[in-house]
Amino acid sequence: MPTYTFDHIHLLSPDPVKTADFYEKMFGARKSIRDMGNGRMNVSVFIGDTKILIRGKNEGDAEKPSLDHYGIRTDNLEKAIAELKEQGVIFTQEMRSIRPDFKMSFLRTPDGVSIELQEGSL
Repeated sequence: MPTYTFDHIHLLSPDPVKTADFYEKMFGARKSIRDMGNGRMNVSVFIGDTKILIRGKNEGDAEKPSLDHYGIRTDNLEKAIAELKEQGVIFTQEMRSIRPDFKMSFLRTPDGVSIELQEGSL
């Protein structure tokens, strides 16, 4: 069986930088902001070893709660996907490589929670 570890929580916010500032001021979080181009920002805050990713809301996100998904990291994504599919887990996004050292896919729990299953780290 692949090894799994908790990786992150992903929030939606109308103002990701302002949200990150809140976590920084209130909880002493470390903040990281990366410009992704086209007006998109990748904003991360770290409270101890816990990573919170924050992105702006996109069109169609109006009905979504502020928690978009959470991430679980594995050491073998291909094997994990195969094993989970054998057990009937539904994937909403097949595996894709973001970078040579980072692959991801999305699955949905029976109660509708979205989980990003990943190999590597954002």
